[in-house]
Amino acid sequence: MANKRKPIHSPTAAGTGNASRPQMNFRQGVNDTTARSEAKGTRPTATPTSIKEVLTMMVLHVCKKIIFFDTSLKVPLYLGSLFIVSLIGDFVPFPKTYLARTDNLFNVYFVKMGWAWTLLFCFPYLAMTSVTLCCGDSQRLLRNHLPRLGIATVFWFVWTKLFNLIESSYGRCSARGFDAKIACLKAGHLWNGFDISGHAFILIYASLVLMEEARPIIGWESIKDLMRNEEHNRSSNESSQTSNPLKSLKDEDLKALKYFYNRFTPTIRLLFVGMTMLQLLWDVMLVGTMLYHHRMAEKVLSGIIAVVSWFVTYRAWYPIPSVLPDPVGKGLFNYQSITKPESGLRRRASLLQPSSGSSASGAAATGAAGLGGIAGSSKEIPKFMGMPLYAARQPFNTGPGASPLEPSGTGPQGAAFNNSKRRKMLDIRHPSG
Repeated sequence: MANKRKPIHSPTAAGTGNASRPQMNFRQGVNDTTARSEAKGTRPTATPTSIKEVLTMMVLHVCKKIIFFDTSLKVPLYLGSLFIVSLIGDFVPFPKTYLARTDNLFNVYFVKMGWAWTLLFCFPYLAMTSVTLCCGDSQRLLRNHLPRLGIATVFWFVWTKLFNLIESSYGRCSARGFDAKIACLKAGHLWNGFDISGHAFILIYASLVLMEEARPIIGWESIKDLMRNEEHNRSSNESSQTSNPLKSLKDEDLKALKYFYNRFTPTIRLLFVGMTMLQLLWDVMLVGTMLYHHRMAEKVLSGIIAVVSWFVTYRAWYPIPSVLPDPVGKGLFNYQSITKPESGLRRRASLLQPSSGSSASGAAATGAAGLGGIAGSSKEIPKFMGMPLYAARQPFNTGPGASPLEPSGTGPQGAAFNNSKRRKMLDIRHPSG
């Protein structure tokens, strides 16, 4: 007869008012709390997220979708809209709206001071993000990051002055006797010249600069997790985690990073939202410029100059490792992932078609097919429960008019197939009886 099963929990102590905590048989005398605290390899968990933090993340997510629009689509959209919309406006006047007035609120207080508004948001944002990524190194901030805004300001100043110089030098007054633009305008006449649109230039160039300088916000929230994990690794003397980019930082650099990150992150988020709103305003005012101001050639040329200035600096100059200034987001550590997802959908390979291998093997297979046959695949035919999923593929006919589903005429199988096909054709032409 089977023995009685031993109980899992130990019986409570007799004669005591409070029952002792039951212990598992395989861990007798071991406190679970102590065991968990002494466990090795555990990672610190993130603090609970509040409702305010969730709402903030939602707003930042929407702003990222707006400001980080794909440049491979945004730049052609800018230039194409300048050409098409401006060309239509040169021949078919658009209905007048509030944006058609040169004294509208947005034009007077924002567009005419567009670069000042851009620097108002970009300068503190760049300073706070860069000093955080440089772990408080102010010399690196002044030498490697702030010159980007100085170079952009030089481009804006030189191009706008050159536009005015071209208009004044190669234009003429609507009335005789006036050779200078200022004197012509003061007399109440019109000055006809090639007026390259400074508005279109500043609106496009400022939008692209805002987009580039705002990139440190991508992955900014992950720095908090990296700091927490690195502090845990150093406090527990755990060196197995080698993927943390903060591993190479000194202790004082890590403390400076934590200080500046916690201090500047709320302001950085607020400035990023302001930069997004400012870029939206620039896009709206650019539509007004396309519809009501300047001619098509003047706007398209200014847009091309703005795009070229942006591309030369942010895409060709700054990414060079040995040349200053540094690209946006570069500091003492790299926290942004550079992996790019595959674009487009990949077509599923057919089971009946040979898989695409290397170029050499593909060329060899093509050559073999041209000589009258296709090289067989070295892979075995897939099977299910011992049965092949499909039959071995026969070589195709290579003659003109041959069907790809018919075997070639060479070999016994091909000859039998051709004979049976010939008999069927004769039966159809000359039916018996």
